[in-house]
Amino acid sequence: MKKKDSLSQRDKDDWKNFLEDTSPIPNKDQKHQIENNTTNIFKFDLHGYSLDEANKKVKEIIKLCSEKNYKEILLITGKGLHSNQNDVYKSSDLGKLKFSVPDFIQSDTEISQLVKSIINAPQKDGGEGAIIIKLNKL
Repeated sequence: MKKKDSLSQRDKDDWKNFLEDTSPIPNKDQKHQIENNTTNIFKFDLHGYSLDEANKKVKEIIKLCSEKNYKEILLITGKGLHSNQNDVYKSSDLGKLKFSVPDFIQSDTEISQLVKSIINAPQKDGGEGAIIIKLNKL
């Protein structure tokens, strides 16, 4: 990626508007992000999480959602297009949260029993960059 030598007027205006905007910045780590109360879906974005951090967060979310009787969890994993693939010891597929999170869930006996199924999200909910975890009823 080539660094710009100078900022465009649009970039300067966008930055000025950002600095002047006093609206609160959404907290990505907020515990409850409910997509729709009537369908009982919990939504969480894993962008920016490392693999270990994502696995810990997913375990926490599944346990919480099971206790709170949610039916589904929508996890935004991203497509992994911006992942660093310079390390020859990392798999280009398994480094992506989209693939590693379901593997983690299935291998963890504590949370795998709480999960009914893991499916790809429909396009309107994130498509290839998201998964839906359907939970067992307790």
